[in-house]
Amino acid sequence: MATAEIFGLDGKKLPSYILVTPARNEESFLPLVAESLIKQTLKPKMWLIVDDGSTDNTPQIIQNLEYDFKWIKSVRLPPHPRDLFYHYSFVCKNGFDNAVDLAVKNNINFQYIGLVDADTVLDERYFEILVSEFINDNTLGIASGNIYDTNNGQIEENTAGHLPRGTGRLWTKKCFFETDGYIVEAAAHSISNVKAILRGYSIKKFDNIIAVQQRPTRSAEGLWRTYMKDGWLAYYLNKHPLLILLNVVWFSTRRPFYLGIPYLFGYLESLFARCQKINDDEIKEYYWNVRLREYRSQLGSKMKAIFVK
Repeated sequence: MATAEIFGLDGKKLPSYILVTPARNEESFLPLVAESLIKQTLKPKMWLIVDDGSTDNTPQIIQNLEYDFKWIKSVRLPPHPRDLFYHYSFVCKNGFDNAVDLAVKNNINFQYIGLVDADTVLDERYFEILVSEFINDNTLGIASGNIYDTNNGQIEENTAGHLPRGTGRLWTKKCFFETDGYIVEAAAHSISNVKAILRGYSIKKFDNIIAVQQRPTRSAEGLWRTYMKDGWLAYYLNKHPLLILLNVVWFSTRRPFYLGIPYLFGYLESLFARCQKINDDEIKEYYWNVRLREYRSQLGSKMKAIFVK
C-alpha cells in the first residue's frame, strides 16, 4: 500500500494524506485526474475512487488504475435514490467512511484527508505545497488551492473568495473528526468550514497552488438554477436577511449581472413556503449572528483602512 515517494522537492519528509474522489460516468476526465495524481511530488498514501453506478467506461478505467497502482482503491455503490441536494454529499461520505476503514485495516497512517472531484486536474506540486502550508500554520484545519474553471475552452480564474474550495481540499485528521467528519447535507463543505471555525481552526484558500476543473461551466439556464439553489441553501442554513441582501448586491456587480435575481428568488420562495431549515443549532446561530458580526468587523476594517490613507 505504501507509495514510492514521500519526500518533497526540498528533500524533507512530509506528512501523509489520503484522498477520496466521487465519480459517475467520468471516462473523459478521470484519466486526466489520475495522471495528475500519479505525478504528484507528494503522492497520497491511498486514493479511494467511489464509483457511483457509472454506465460508461469509468469502471474499466478504475480497474486498470487499481491493477497498476496498489495505493489506488475503489468502491462501487449499489443503486440508490439520487436526491438533487444531498446526493453528492451522500457519495462523498460513503467514500470517506470506506477510506478511513481501509486505512485502519491496512495500517495506513495519515495526517490529512482530502477530496478531489473527478474533473479536477492538479499541478504536480499541488499537495506538496498544500501540506507545507499546514506545517507552517498549526492553526490551519481546512485548506485548498485555487481551482480554475474551464469556460468555452478557456481557463479562467475562479473568484469565489478566500474560503477553501470543495474539490482539492484537505482537512487535518484532527479537524476532520472534530467537525463530525463528512456529513450528508446540502451544503456539506460550508458546514464543515463553519464547524472548523467554531472550534478554533483557521481555513484558507491558497491562490499560488493551482488546479483546473475540466468540466465546462454551466449554461445560462444552468446558472439560473444554480443560483436559485444557492438562495434556497441560504435560507436552509438560516442566513440573516442582511447577508442575503449583501449577496444579492455582490452577485449583481459581477457578470452576467442578473444572478442576484435567481438567488433572491430561491431564498424568498423558501421563506414564503416555510421550508425546513438545517437541524443544527450551531450552524443556524453562526449564520444568523456570528457571520453577521464577522461582516461588520470586515467592513469596519476596510473603512478604517480607507480613511487612514
